[in-house]
Amino acid sequence: MLDRFYLIVDGAHWLARLLPCGVKLVQLRVKDKSADEIAHEISDAKRVCAEHGAQLIVNDYWQAAIDAGCDYVHLGQEDLAAADVDAIKRAGLKLGISTHTHAELEVALKAKPDYIALGPIYPTILKEMRFAPQGLETIGEWKRRIGGLPLVAIGGITLERGSGVLAAGADSIAVVTDVLRNADPEARARAFVEATRS
Repeated sequence: MLDRFYLIVDGAHWLARLLPCGVKLVQLRVKDKSADEIAHEISDAKRVCAEHGAQLIVNDYWQAAIDAGCDYVHLGQEDLAAADVDAIKRAGLKLGISTHTHAELEVALKAKPDYIALGPIYPTILKEMRFAPQGLETIGEWKRRIGGLPLVAIGGITLERGSGVLAAGADSIAVVTDVLRNADPEARARAFVEATRS
């Protein structure tokens, strides 16, 4: 079962700061680094997560996640198309998959994932999105479609919006900007932990 607060970080250096705040589920989403640097980031993240009893999910780099003995990998649609899903499953890793459209949801469900992510729920400043904001209604629609599979909502979710996203049917809320770009990331992470556990 996924924790209701799903923190996404762009480097392992965040974890020593934010996991002591009570964060129990974190995705390492590293971009534009060499294979050696990625392996090092995953190794560092795995060690710190183990120290704090947190679940680590590796974004995109499924082979590196297998090599490091990780539990979880998360794939976007492009990465899913290029990944060896059978190898991921054989290695015992659980799989999360991003979706933005009905067609992508169908593709994702064929891979028999362990959770589905839907986004962006709200406008997001983190990256250019080809997709319009989904809104809260789509969360309910996706949840009805996937049934017992956990649903992660992502995109533009702030502390103030989090309760509404969970109430709409999301099992977990994924957050990047509202924590990492906050003036006090630790306080913001603690606030998310408290809000999603109460």
